[in-house]
Amino acid sequence: MTKIHFHFDHVGSYLRPQELKEAREQFSEGKISQSDLLAVQDKLVKDLVHHEVENGLQVVSDGEFGRSWWHLDFLWNLTGLESYLQKDSYKFHGAKTRTTNVRINGKIAENPEHPFYRDFQYLKSITPEGVTPKVTIPSPSLLFRDNRSDQALDHYDTWEAYLDGLAQAYHDTILHFYDLGARYVQLDDTTWAFLIQQLSQGSAEEKAQAEKNAKDAVYLINKALENLPEDLTTATHICRGNFQSTYLFEGGYNVVAEYLGQLNYDIFFLEYDDSRSGDFSPLATIWNNRPNVELVLGVITSKKPELEDIDAVIARINEAAQTVPLENLGISTQCGFASTEEGNILTEEDEWKKLQLIKTITDKVWG
Repeated sequence: MTKIHFHFDHVGSYLRPQELKEAREQFSEGKISQSDLLAVQDKLVKDLVHHEVENGLQVVSDGEFGRSWWHLDFLWNLTGLESYLQKDSYKFHGAKTRTTNVRINGKIAENPEHPFYRDFQYLKSITPEGVTPKVTIPSPSLLFRDNRSDQALDHYDTWEAYLDGLAQAYHDTILHFYDLGARYVQLDDTTWAFLIQQLSQGSAEEKAQAEKNAKDAVYLINKALENLPEDLTTATHICRGNFQSTYLFEGGYNVVAEYLGQLNYDIFFLEYDDSRSGDFSPLATIWNNRPNVELVLGVITSKKPELEDIDAVIARINEAAQTVPLENLGISTQCGFASTEEGNILTEEDEWKKLQLIKTITDKVWG
């Protein structure tokens, strides 16, 4: 193993405390200043980190408390991108989101004043010694969907030049986080779940486009990760959508496993909390290409408060260990608890019980 494998990890987002929700609303209404909002946010992030460490996590996040969306807040704060309101919302199974989106308005580049840098610096400052603070940002492949790249060729001579420019913006951003002390950066990605659905159910034309997008995503992501410092751990979370306990996509990883195995990540968070995720056979394809990888199985759901049966989860881990070595596996919730500020339909007490369950199982399986 060339990187530390914790076996017990968490995707990143946590339910927003009511105090934070009220402060964000007051800020949007002009009743408090940004410094007032950040003071509330910092206090609650400090409480969160305390609870994360108290529950046995060796990797902590800021819960994404400084953002409304898991992805859009990061993207529209890059140079060359802007937010706008689209006509339709995202169609989750049983729910609709807000209509916010992001689009290109110039050449894309790292923003040295990106607000996520400030949030990470605060997180690092309150993280206890021996614990790793984690950065979570969306994958650049998110720009392939929802009309986000429609204006790309208005600003770049070719599609390849656009991919290279986007990769460079991400590379520079990750290096900036590294310079601030980050040693663990995670890129969250719903694009692969979309491609799974297209490759499995789409028309011939849709399948051809999905294959092109998959190849472009591998090129783009690996270009962004190229020549990063050796002591930086990079991870990805392959997500099927998570909004108020609903989802966007379904389907097993088989049709994209070949592409996932080409991605130069150290850790893969993979959803495996229900039948939407398929079986464990694709793990072998990823591991065969990257034998030092850690595959974190999302066998605990963040969408419902009910606790999983310990013996049943251990049986699933042992099943996965027939495909790849046990030392290459870890477990987590399948996604965060609040991919948007609305959060999933469970309580803060519920989320800590979920993490306590994961710690109990981790101790039983890996000692």
